[in-house]
Amino acid sequence: MLREFDERIVTKDAKDEDKDIEVGLRPKMLNEYIGQDKVKEKLKIFIEAALQRNESLDHVLLYGPPGLGKTTLSTIIANEMNVNIRVTSGPAIERPGDLAAILTNLSDNDVLFIDEIHRLNRSVEEVLYPAMEDFALDIIIGKGPSARSIRLDLNRFTLIGATTRAGQLTSPLRDRFGVICKLELYDTNMLKRIIKRSADILKVYIDDGGAKEIALRSRGTPRIANRLLKRVRDYSQVRANGSITEDVAKNALDLLEIDSLGLDNVDKRMIEVMIENFGGGPVGLDTLAASTGEERSTIEDVYEPYLLQIGFINRTPRGRVVLEKGYKHFNIPYNKE
Repeated sequence: MLREFDERIVTKDAKDEDKDIEVGLRPKMLNEYIGQDKVKEKLKIFIEAALQRNESLDHVLLYGPPGLGKTTLSTIIANEMNVNIRVTSGPAIERPGDLAAILTNLSDNDVLFIDEIHRLNRSVEEVLYPAMEDFALDIIIGKGPSARSIRLDLNRFTLIGATTRAGQLTSPLRDRFGVICKLELYDTNMLKRIIKRSADILKVYIDDGGAKEIALRSRGTPRIANRLLKRVRDYSQVRANGSITEDVAKNALDLLEIDSLGLDNVDKRMIEVMIENFGGGPVGLDTLAASTGEERSTIEDVYEPYLLQIGFINRTPRGRVVLEKGYKHFNIPYNKE
């Protein structure tokens, strides 16, 4: 059973411990935000144009894997526009009335950030359409034959939607976003810069080798990089002189059982289940879920993406297959047949 997910250090999903550290480390303005240069360039132009016209920014959709900075970017947009931001999530807005209450309390040009927007209730989504398009709410008063519809005007606002699953958004909702930005995984050099900036804020000395070692094991994700930096800082404080060098970082991450590619025991066991139980595949997603005791969605959203990205497994029409690189990395003999 792969039930260690909740305790995983390298999970991209936000954990409670991240809230304490991320708040202080998050950049406040675009010039402080590292990476995602194409996204930043687009946003700079659109924000500047909106400010010059004294209008609200067009609605923005941010999509990409978790942990890349979608929430941070939404706060930066509000700061750059010099307006307030209201933060909520798709599952939290259960009824149309909840959304109406939020929208009617927004001031002119304010930002409404909805995380996991693909999980919005369909009835809530229907209310959102006229709000995004016409800045108005259509409200039904009364029931039965006496029911009537009234239109309530709203202040102009900017909706920023964030999702890890853009394909699950309905076409009518997706089409109402004027600015659509995809966030990509970070390369090692960008992660090194983020780690050095975070270490500076945390007042921890880290050299190039130490920053690179943490960056290599961060799975292309700033959230994981900051989490690992926090753990390595603790290790260096107790076992070293408080400074993070390459050797200190290596020893700390080896102790945490995170290997040179950022893989942990859960990833290893996922590969081993596929090899030992199914000869390396192909194995169907339902079969894999039953064998590991995990939900289909957890395998698809949590375990698979990085293993696919680094070429350890592949999806075929018949199911998942472990590739030669996966065998070699975990020192398992590879049989071509």
